[in-house]
Amino acid sequence: MRTDLIRKTALTAAGLAFTGGAIAGPVTTAFAASDAKPATQTQTDRKSGGHGERELGVRYEAQPNFYYCGPAAARNALSVQGKDISVDAMAKEMGTTEAGTNSINDITPVLNKETGKADAYHSVEISSPNADGTQTDKLRADVVKTVDDGRAVVANIAGTSTDTDGGIHSFEGGHYISVVGYRDGGNVVKIADSADPNTASYEVTVEHLADWIATRGYATS
Repeated sequence: MRTDLIRKTALTAAGLAFTGGAIAGPVTTAFAASDAKPATQTQTDRKSGGHGERELGVRYEAQPNFYYCGPAAARNALSVQGKDISVDAMAKEMGTTEAGTNSINDITPVLNKETGKADAYHSVEISSPNADGTQTDKLRADVVKTVDDGRAVVANIAGTSTDTDGGIHSFEGGHYISVVGYRDGGNVVKIADSADPNTASYEVTVEHLADWIATRGYATS
């Protein structure tokens, strides 16, 4: 289980800070994906009326190296709209380097450009070390609205979280993921994670996701 001390130590080691109200993003991801080969897998769009559930069809690809999690998360998110965009091209636009992608604020404009609408996405910051009830409720509503609009959320996360099957996902140095579905009215969300094709898809509670995003932010409709 993540502790505040572990989280603060990891963030300090990564050289993270708030500057001018902007969210300082990850330095590296905890998972060194340089040895992982990109994988493609397609999930179909499905909607369950009346049960507060929807999952978008994502054409998943793993990130090709350890620092492309930002472009890869954006690419997977945009794939639910039927778009197939080069991660190299997006990395260039986001200013991604071997130090990673600095902030969700570098990803949101690229999502808007590729979606074709200047206001399709906006960035939301959870600046506190842990998400409170209001921030969690907003995240839940944002995920439901974005997915119902046929789009995926992109989230900048840090720390360790546990999925609904008990799997552990640790990114103490920071990471980006896509949120491509929800169930139980948004209380459980579906993740597309580019870090490892063996754990490409899993579910977490929205409370866990909110705490995972805390000190960072996410791009949503």
